Amino acid sequence: MILRALPLGALLAVAWAVPAFAHSKPPVPAGGGAIDQVIGGTVVSLALIAGMVFMSVKYRRGRVNALRKLGALAERRMALPAWAALPLAVQGTSLIVAVFGMYWDISIHLDEGRDAGPFANTAHYFILVGLFGIVLAGLLAVVLPDQQRPGRSAVKVPKGGWYAPVGGALILLSGLIALSGFPLDDIWHRIFGQDVTLWGPTHLLLFGAASLSVIGGLLLYEEGRRTADQTSERPEESAKHFRRLGPVVLCGALLVGLSTYQGEFDYSVPQFRLVLHPVMLMLASSVALVAARVYVGRWGALLAAGFFILLRGGLTLIVSGIAGHTLLHLPFYLVEAAVIELVALRAPVRRPVVFGLLAGAAVGTLGLASEWALSQVWWVVAWPSALFPEGAVAGFLTALAGGVLGAHIGGALRANEPHSGFRAKVAPIAAGLTIVGVAVWSIPISPPPPVSATVQLTEVAPPPERQVQATVALNPPNAAEDPMWFMSTAWQGVEHRTVVEKLNPVGPGVYRTMAPITVHGNWKVSIRLADDSWVAGLPVYFPFDPSIPAAEIPATATFTRQFIDDKTILQREQLPGVPGALKVFAYVTVLLIAVLLIASLVIGLRRFQVRNAGVEEPVEARDPLAAGADS
Repeated sequence: MILRALPLGALLAVAWAVPAFAHSKPPVPAGGGAIDQVIGGTVVSLALIAGMVFMSVKYRRGRVNALRKLGALAERRMALPAWAALPLAVQGTSLIVAVFGMYWDISIHLDEGRDAGPFANTAHYFILVGLFGIVLAGLLAVVLPDQQRPGRSAVKVPKGGWYAPVGGALILLSGLIALSGFPLDDIWHRIFGQDVTLWGPTHLLLFGAASLSVIGGLLLYEEGRRTADQTSERPEESAKHFRRLGPVVLCGALLVGLSTYQGEFDYSVPQFRLVLHPVMLMLASSVALVAARVYVGRWGALLAAGFFILLRGGLTLIVSGIAGHTLLHLPFYLVEAAVIELVALRAPVRRPVVFGLLAGAAVGTLGLASEWALSQVWWVVAWPSALFPEGAVAGFLTALAGGVLGAHIGGALRANEPHSGFRAKVAPIAAGLTIVGVAVWSIPISPPPPVSATVQLTEVAPPPERQVQATVALNPPNAAEDPMWFMSTAWQGVEHRTVVEKLNPVGPGVYRTMAPITVHGNWKVSIRLADDSWVAGLPVYFPFDPSIPAAEIPATATFTRQFIDDKTILQREQLPGVPGALKVFAYVTVLLIAVLLIASLVIGLRRFQVRNAGVEEPVEARDPLAAGADS
């Protein structure tokens, strides 16, 4: 009863908050929510956490029979111990709810602008419920084990007198870090102003930790499966389906999580260098799909990619089709999955360095080439010839490193005997440093060169619903001869989708928008030009914003303006004059939290592998589809 009351409590919190905040229609702030909303949200959050802790204490004291019954039901249906089955069910549901909320939230900000407050955006409730659900899943995994030690890699609960599965502990840590991203995000906005990039540090912390909780889920599944297989009871027929599909779904979920970092490219509004797009695609596909092939076995990479397409395609249908927001693109990863399967036919899967390098090389060549071709017909910001060779080299190095990391993750989940050689120990460290090095190379943006444009606007529709067609004459004329992108972007029009279009050349150094652009109301319109090392923008129309405050940038019939750092335009809501020391402190704090999470995941994987390596399992313990085939 108490377990059921927790999700109900979250929904009641939503019902309480919506009339109190959403209908009050306060002015849209530019940095942090109104103090009454912050206090209300804090009270509700603390109450939910307190309820979870109270339930846990009562359960450990032999109460909460409803929770015990739910655990028994999940155990029968999933053929796993209750301490693994019930938390995995809660985590899986919560991750779907959270990722839906995340993509919906991004589309709302892109199409409608800032929130009137943290509780005025319906998508935030889905994110919050999802994050609280991840915390609940981790807490259940920690408190549900009774007298029996939950696997060889279990960790002792401090002052608790019992052991918790290491996967459950990692889910709990990931959930708490992700949940902390919400209050930290409000603090961030109060200090630095509102940012409109998906890659804000607190945003990365929030959805990054939630995504990486899947690794804890994979460990928890394996701990539960190994414990269940030590018994003589055979699972029910319905439970066998979960045992077959569970690892596939979890590996697919890892691919979904690692792909969330590409959100700005998925929505066609990148704010960073284009080289990061192939880098991130190669990172997600090599890590998740190589891990899936090693852990799941034959067809594992293809099945994980199939689950990714099913889930992400469904999100696109809901967010862009049903809700009517800007089109959410998605990668497909099928070629990457196929080449990994082909490499596995000949390469030794149980040797993580060799297999990881070979699979990563295949992903970084054939897989990258397929993504390059797909970008010409699917991505709004296609990959031009100017991206070569930098994009190819950076993508290849990332795929090599990601393949090695993926092979080590898969080998750890399989509890393969750890290789003691120097190369095997150094390889994952070198792979991690390679990815960091590629990021350090790819992320920084240089100041743009002196480029200006004379823009002539031809009236297509008169005020108040004014629409124009823009003719852009560049100075110097060759400034956009071979760019990474040169396009018009119109966003936050409230009632319409974001419009991103390439400019059509009509003469030497002269370009024209292909469709009318809207220049009235809340719309923001700019011409965006990017080269290999810089991203610049020229404002066409921006409304008056009293909350920043910022003056209107009018769309006069003819004007000449300078291209400036694109971030200055897109993130004009950021507060000026913030002390440099405060910025350093804030970024270092978020970085240390991220390092703590990644280090914990590495230690947890290593602990599971070392404690379970060499343990003989029953012949029928693994299903060939689920995790058994080495070839």
